[in-house]
Amino acid sequence: MPYRLLADAVVLLHLAFVVFVVCGGLLVLWRRWMAVVHVPAAVWGVYIEFSGRICPLTPLENHLRALAGDAAYSGDFVERYLMPVLYPPDLRRDVQIALGLFALAVNVAVYLCAWRRAR
Repeated sequence: MPYRLLADAVVLLHLAFVVFVVCGGLLVLWRRWMAVVHVPAAVWGVYIEFSGRICPLTPLENHLRALAGDAAYSGDFVERYLMPVLYPPDLRRDVQIALGLFALAVNVAVYLCAWRRAR
């Protein structure tokens, strides 16, 4: 079984989800019904950041990597893949809160804009 390929697919899905959480509200400006899909995703993403929990996709990826004979990693998706690109390697709680606030602020701004356009 191609477990490594499945693990890589989970990473891509996870990245797409993170982008959707942060930027998916922009789709609401195009099609208002997208809010039905985006709001729960955004709430989940912000909850994960504020609570300090790990998204279930991270253990799934680690499990698939272990089945492929690769080493699993510690931490979460943001710490493993996004933080090295954006910030120093250590994910601190204050940075995690800041990421949650950023996602929340972007989405509140977009939904306020969508609400104003609808009026």
